[in-house]
Amino acid sequence: MRRLALWSCGFLLGGAIGAGLALLFAPQSGAALREKLRARWAQVLEEGRQAAAQRRAELERELALLTRRTPPGPPG
Repeated sequence: MRRLALWSCGFLLGGAIGAGLALLFAPQSGAALREKLRARWAQVLEEGRQAAAQRRAELERELALLTRRTPPGPPG
């Protein structure tokens, strides 16, 4: 278990270092890169919100169908 935890930490640290180096050596200027990342982040958030709203609507429709079809139970 300890080896897995160490491997995971090493993997995450390597990913962070790789991402940092990629940003340092990117062919765009810092301002352009930040703007591009900001725009992409906003797009991802909006897509997530739309997917969540769509799924919520589907679940609400399904709940409405299930509650209408449920026959009343026997008294007490």
